[in-house]
Amino acid sequence: MKFRVCNDLVLSQPLQGPLSAYIAEYAQWEREQGYSLSRLRKRVELAASFSRWLGQKNIDSCCVSIGHIPCYLRSRKLRVKIYESDGTALKQFIGFLRRRNIVPEEDVPPGQPSHIDRTIHKFRAYLLNQRALAQRTIEDYAPFARTFLVHCFGKSPVRLSKLCAGDIVEFVQCEAQKLHRKRAKLMTSALRSFLHYACYRGEVRHDLVAAVPAVANWSMTSIPRAISPDLVRQLLNSINRHTAVGRRDYAIILLLARLGLRASEIVGLKLEDIDWNHGLLYLRRKGGQHGTLPLPADVGTAIAAYLRHGRSPNSKCRSVFLRVRAPLGGFHNHCAISSLVRNRLRCTGIKTPTQGAHQFRHGLATDMLRHGASLSEIGEVLGHRSPESTIIYTKVDLDALRPLALPWPGGVR
Repeated sequence: MKFRVCNDLVLSQPLQGPLSAYIAEYAQWEREQGYSLSRLRKRVELAASFSRWLGQKNIDSCCVSIGHIPCYLRSRKLRVKIYESDGTALKQFIGFLRRRNIVPEEDVPPGQPSHIDRTIHKFRAYLLNQRALAQRTIEDYAPFARTFLVHCFGKSPVRLSKLCAGDIVEFVQCEAQKLHRKRAKLMTSALRSFLHYACYRGEVRHDLVAAVPAVANWSMTSIPRAISPDLVRQLLNSINRHTAVGRRDYAIILLLARLGLRASEIVGLKLEDIDWNHGLLYLRRKGGQHGTLPLPADVGTAIAAYLRHGRSPNSKCRSVFLRVRAPLGGFHNHCAISSLVRNRLRCTGIKTPTQGAHQFRHGLATDMLRHGASLSEIGEVLGHRSPESTIIYTKVDLDALRPLALPWPGGVR
């Protein structure tokens, strides 16, 4: 006997259990996420089976929690093969029900936070509310601050007033030798920020920021590895723009190459950030800053082609660029853009200085400099807050630097 859930989805068993009334709505939501019919059927069957098991255990919908998933999967394993994705699918099912207030939020009694936990929680709030730092920066700083507190206090109560310069120097010397130079610099930046926080709280009488040792850092030691304009054209010409994926990737790489956007700025781009009437692009820059750039005609045409003939028309997500595999939605983070570039380069066999998305940014700056743009103009396009971030591009203009070279004493040998 067959039991119809919706027009083209039929199950072999009846819908039972405390969640059975919501299976059809869940199936419709799953369909909107872009799942194929075969995957949709498997996920809905799993949800229906879970509801049936809850009914057998006399568990009401108001009592359903994430904790029931492992118990159900152990029971299901005795009858059928289970997959690693089953647990994730059921968590998404419960999340769907919670958003509709069918299943309550987890009511897990919080454990007693340690002294360090409470300090780090306050430090994170300070970075967010007082310093207005980006969430990614906060996630970078907090672990270093925690490691510092563990080094200084262990399991004892945290008394920031007891800190001294010797504690700071000892910690940096101990940890820096374990880290790459860039990570060590990030650690000292996090430590300085934490010590500023301690002063802000009034728990440290003396400014200990000066006690943080500096990590050796010779500026401009390397030349930015930039992709050449010829390779950019070769890569763009290799993309098949007759497919949805091709239209999306072509528009993304154009944004990287023509406007020098960061991968994170492309991920954060929303539909309302494009002013089609005035040809402008509103950007969420690094460090919580905002900026505006003109939208070149070719870039706008590429984005419009993707929006009309590539982007899912049923998606409610406001991100401009969406994943093509279910669940549909925006990219999770900047790493997805670098992965997209890396895959395109690998498929075409193009050899570039690096494999990531940042090389397009370097390429744009280098090309602008060689065509006479000033460093301030380059910094404005790239969204640099400090001129020092732009100065490094002077090293790549070898033609301009060559006349400045002094002749080698004694002549050529």
